[in-house]
Amino acid sequence: MSDTTKKQNFLHGTMLLAAATAIVKVIGALYKIPLNAIIGEQGFGYYSTAYEIYTVLLMISTAGLPVAMSRMISQASSLGNYRQVRKIYTVSRTIFLSLGLIGTLLMTVFCKQLAAFQEQPDAWAAIGTLGPCCFLICLMSTYRGFFQGQSNMLPTSVSQVLEAVCKLIVGIAAALLIKFYWDSIPLAAGGAIFGVTMSCLISSFYLNRCFRKAFKAMPVSNEPVDSGKDIAKGLLAIAIPITIGSAGLQILTVLETKIYMSQLLTFLTQDQADTQKGIYNMTQTIFNMPCAFITPITISIIPAITAQITSGDRKAARITEESAVRVTGLISAPCAVGLAVLAEPVTGLLGGYTGEKLVLSTSLMTVLGVCIVFNALVLLTNAIMQAHGHVNLPVINMFIGGAVKLVAVFILTGNPNIGILGTPIGSLLCYLCITVLNLFTIKKVLPEAPAIVRNMLRSIGAAILMGIAVFGSWYGVITVLGRNVSRIIACGAPIAVGVVVYVIAVINLKAITREDCLLLPKGEKIAKFLHL
Repeated sequence: MSDTTKKQNFLHGTMLLAAATAIVKVIGALYKIPLNAIIGEQGFGYYSTAYEIYTVLLMISTAGLPVAMSRMISQASSLGNYRQVRKIYTVSRTIFLSLGLIGTLLMTVFCKQLAAFQEQPDAWAAIGTLGPCCFLICLMSTYRGFFQGQSNMLPTSVSQVLEAVCKLIVGIAAALLIKFYWDSIPLAAGGAIFGVTMSCLISSFYLNRCFRKAFKAMPVSNEPVDSGKDIAKGLLAIAIPITIGSAGLQILTVLETKIYMSQLLTFLTQDQADTQKGIYNMTQTIFNMPCAFITPITISIIPAITAQITSGDRKAARITEESAVRVTGLISAPCAVGLAVLAEPVTGLLGGYTGEKLVLSTSLMTVLGVCIVFNALVLLTNAIMQAHGHVNLPVINMFIGGAVKLVAVFILTGNPNIGILGTPIGSLLCYLCITVLNLFTIKKVLPEAPAIVRNMLRSIGAAILMGIAVFGSWYGVITVLGRNVSRIIACGAPIAVGVVVYVIAVINLKAITREDCLLLPKGEKIAKFLHL
């Protein structure tokens, strides 16, 4: 397969996943914004607490195994050994489902103890209702790993959209019904979580249907295959370090929640602390929107780079990596600057905050906005190292960054003058630390290290120019029309100006190359439109 085809697979896969992510995030906004209004900041805090615990168990179950499965299937597929592909899937499924069952039992049986540990005893209903998702997500991950290892991102993309639609319909309906009939915020938060569980169930049925069709159509080969024991060892050798890093960082996030809640309760009441946590969790939801668009890039480049390295074409691997860096910069830089500059109107619109709540959400969102670029670089550099087989090094760097975060959160949130604002500041220090360590590590261990900083600078420069224009237009709007202007206008007008300025800046600073455009569908027309 030619280099161009490989890169086309990478970018086409990224575009499919990015398109699905865009739809999912729009639906997610339609879900979480009214949900916040239905169950309030306290209920949203319970909802988020359940997700934090669920994510720890989920990371243990699925953080490393899908990457390992994708890499091993990509290697076997590039060599035409489809018998090995089938064997890898079978072994992976057994491991996945065992871990998923354990996670489900822990969340459902010990939901009250987990809620008490997080200093939010009323979150038990949300935690218990989310428990079955651990098993379902593990099942779905076996299917997604199978498809992603062969650079087929369509089933993953469609299943994500199905999940989002089902979560929206069932979650909102259940939360409304429970709030209306029982007027219980903890139970209403559990009802909202029920939508998530049902969405995973429906998505599992869809992926199973796609898998059975693809598995049956896969070519038959008679090459010798590794034993199940050897495949399991190979999977775990890749998966365990990645899992330790991802789950470890998520465990640190759970500890972070316990730390800042304990610190806040030294000078706030339980209701005040729960409310501030709910506001912080809402700003985190906004922060996660642009970050979610980086994940499709990391999912797509790992099998692409692995296949190129397996075939001995390291130059093509570097080209793929640098293309991924430019795409990452084009997405993350404007989102970071835009959210930092428009923190007040964005949180006011999406969170419905006013008064002191708006002041707090603005401060939190400004810091989290800056975090976006560094978080994107962490995700991308981790994926590059994992694709090259250096799965242990990102783990070490992530634990160092996590330790920095916990210390910073403990010190800062204990200060009444800083309070919960110390939490996103701790995240910023964490991502900055990991980014620096990852860049240094990549330069040291890769024989042909990609030029990451150089390929990011032009996008960052374009975003800064955009930020100046956005701030000026927002300030102009509130000066002329007053601060009571419609929040849609206060957000929409500066964003429209920002899009125009950013596109012009990207073209003039050449933040995207003609070669990148030619790898996209209708790339010739795109390059011509952008005058590249």
